[in-house]
Amino acid sequence: MTAAPTVSRSPRPVPGAPREYSFPRFERRVLANDMRLVVAHVPKLPLATVVVLLDAGAICDAEGAEGTAQLTAKMLLEGTESLDGAELAEAFERLGASIESNADWDAAAITMTTLVEHLPGAFDLLRDVLLQPAFRVREIERLKAERLAELLQMRAEPRGLADELFAKLLYAPSSRYARLEGGDEASVERIDRQAIVDFYRSRYVAGGTTVVVAGDVTTDRAEALVNQAFGKWEGRPAERVSGDTRPARTDRAVHLVVKPDAPQSELRIGQVGIPRNHPGFFPVNVMNALLGGLFNSRINLNLREAHAYTYGAFSGFEWRRQAGPFMIHTAVKSDITDAAAREILYEVDRIRSESVAPDELSLATSYLTGVFPIRFETTTAIAAALSVLMLHGLPEDYYDRYRDNVALITTEKVLSAAQRYLDPSAFQMLVVGDPNIVRAPLEAMQFGPIILYDAQGKEI
Repeated sequence: MTAAPTVSRSPRPVPGAPREYSFPRFERRVLANDMRLVVAHVPKLPLATVVVLLDAGAICDAEGAEGTAQLTAKMLLEGTESLDGAELAEAFERLGASIESNADWDAAAITMTTLVEHLPGAFDLLRDVLLQPAFRVREIERLKAERLAELLQMRAEPRGLADELFAKLLYAPSSRYARLEGGDEASVERIDRQAIVDFYRSRYVAGGTTVVVAGDVTTDRAEALVNQAFGKWEGRPAERVSGDTRPARTDRAVHLVVKPDAPQSELRIGQVGIPRNHPGFFPVNVMNALLGGLFNSRINLNLREAHAYTYGAFSGFEWRRQAGPFMIHTAVKSDITDAAAREILYEVDRIRSESVAPDELSLATSYLTGVFPIRFETTTAIAAALSVLMLHGLPEDYYDRYRDNVALITTEKVLSAAQRYLDPSAFQMLVVGDPNIVRAPLEAMQFGPIILYDAQGKEI
């Protein structure tokens, strides 16, 4: 019998040392009308991205008129005094420019990308969008109808319902954060043209505006374009609005949203987290990566690989100017809802009670530092990163030092972050599912009192 041939295998290549990385250089200037300008000259491609950042996020909504900030931002692209929405879209398309406008919790942002040669014409259109919005009633009513349709779809889809209601139940009832970012049916119905005009006049002012430009544009050229478009715009900065970040409860509870005959449960567990500009950001970020932020994190490996409970289970902090939610989320079959919750709590307790292994930490930090540079390959990504820098008041060298700061995190710092910033005694658990299947097992867990809700988040 002939012996099998011997196969020669060369050793696997070992990873080399990480290459040096520097975030694109950028300059800041303050213009005569108190607008702020931030420019990153990136000559790699003949493109430029412009972000106009305004202190007009959802946190600024008046009580009872939640959704005004998002509606106002979206209305900017629905027509100017001289062009209706279709004509405006066509004018940007003729320049090969993309543009979008929206508002999150902290800010409103208009983002435009175009070829550098078309920047003068694009800035002319951008000026009209920002300074001459028409706010036509028919478009307002159309966008309101779209929002109401979104809410209807959300109520019917367990995943979106769980995400929205978890935040609502996490914060004190008086907090703006306890209400939907885009408003609910009652608040959206109340918004009329005058409310949008008043919000626009108070929040869309030169003094509260930052323009970020990233691309093949020098700072002097960018300043000339911004001055030509917005030099006559005026307005003092609006007062910064702070939201109430107190939790609704300081003790644990199970919030069960009734979804009869649901074959699976949407499960959310968490608490109020920390703001983005927090000294504990880096150890918390690495700790979360190990717990549930990466595919090979503890929670995902436990629920997906070890127990086959789910296709994926993850955790994350929602980073805002103020403390956003920390949330662990997954979807599981109804009859194993309690078992999945137990495993999640087990992993939280484990990361708070014992140090992670050095090789486990190394895998997480290597991933975070390794993928970091490729996040900024486009002008859009660079402009977005600079917007985050400005919005949260981060240090100028933040992106240059990011990988070093991640690499400095030790197993002791991970343990300390978990013990300090995760508080299982105050966790809230939200389950969207069939109470006939999940209620008794959840009661047996003795996690906390069980409170029943309908799809609108009202107690039953």
